[in-house]
Amino acid sequence: MSTIKTTMRGPSNLHDFAALAQSVMDPQVWDTYAQGSEDERTLRANERAWGDVWLRPRTLVDVTRCDTSTTALGAPLAFPAMIAPMSLQALVHAEAERATTRAASDAGVMMIASTLSSRSLEEIAAAATGCAQPAPLWFQLYLYPDAAFNEELLHRVERAGYRALMLTVDAPYIGNRERDRRNQFTPPPAVSFGNFAAAPQVNWLTRGQRLPLTWDVIAWLRARTALPIVLKGILAAEDAQRAVEAGVDGIAVSNHGGRQLDGALPTRYALPEVVAAVDGRCEVYVDGGIRRGVDILRALALGARAVLIGRPVIWGLAADGEDGVRAVLRILRDELTLALRLAGHTTVATVDDRLIARIPPIGDRVDDESAVRRTRAASEDAPCDE
Repeated sequence: MSTIKTTMRGPSNLHDFAALAQSVMDPQVWDTYAQGSEDERTLRANERAWGDVWLRPRTLVDVTRCDTSTTALGAPLAFPAMIAPMSLQALVHAEAERATTRAASDAGVMMIASTLSSRSLEEIAAAATGCAQPAPLWFQLYLYPDAAFNEELLHRVERAGYRALMLTVDAPYIGNRERDRRNQFTPPPAVSFGNFAAAPQVNWLTRGQRLPLTWDVIAWLRARTALPIVLKGILAAEDAQRAVEAGVDGIAVSNHGGRQLDGALPTRYALPEVVAAVDGRCEVYVDGGIRRGVDILRALALGARAVLIGRPVIWGLAADGEDGVRAVLRILRDELTLALRLAGHTTVATVDDRLIARIPPIGDRVDDESAVRRTRAASEDAPCDE
């Protein structure tokens, strides 16, 4: 039974969940999930950038009935959200990815399992199939120097019933995550990578060594699996164009949550150019800094099919396990439903770029009126140069 409630006395939004999670998590574990790379500029900008998207709500529309449902590569979603692949969820809760998968099933959203999950891909699939309405499953893929391991991993994914592969392409090397270095963080012995339990040789895993990827990897995957392929980590129109030409089924606009190249473009700004380059030839998703239902609405208006939710899921899991994740997802769906109604839409299918106000970013001027007043006061007190 849940120990918290989303009321005035409990978390009422995702920011509340962040504060609650930080209060109960080991500080080093909090840091390993919360951190970006180096100065964490991209990490901070990801969230702030969504506020630069201003909306043009329409009025006098009957919004009594509001449909948030959609699909991702044909898989039904109760609202346009997918749980992003995140490693080692056993760091924050004993049920780990199994709890997250059950919550995703209850919420009707996609569960994307990580290669580096603490529970095996088979355990995650079993958690889904044990639910009344199993969550659709995708598998996030890293490839390693051991070719036999890679091929067996693909076979396991297919046998377990996953619907698509999400290949991460923005991590040829691990970003400079200074919080982990400062903390000298390593997972405790009781927390391990579930998909590698049967691997005879995993030295390359412990060294963080992955197979160097080039565009040839798409043909390599096509020769070995019939599963749809989604590339995660695209920020540039040129790469989006090439991905479509290579025949991928989807693109996730992502900067790895600000954990790779610090100073990489916030995903809100990368999304429009990727959508334009794709030109409807494959589905486009986005992650990075989604903290409100209205952020989902903004992403849809900019051309995304759905969003990936990362850190807030960890916050819910740490705060209250499966029920915490369920509450995080419920908050997002409720906020999206209200935002749709207030914007004058009765379904996510009608949301497009006509909802966006074409004006320069004004967030800083609106959000920091006190700074404006201070500037004006200083100007009035300053000596005149004329």
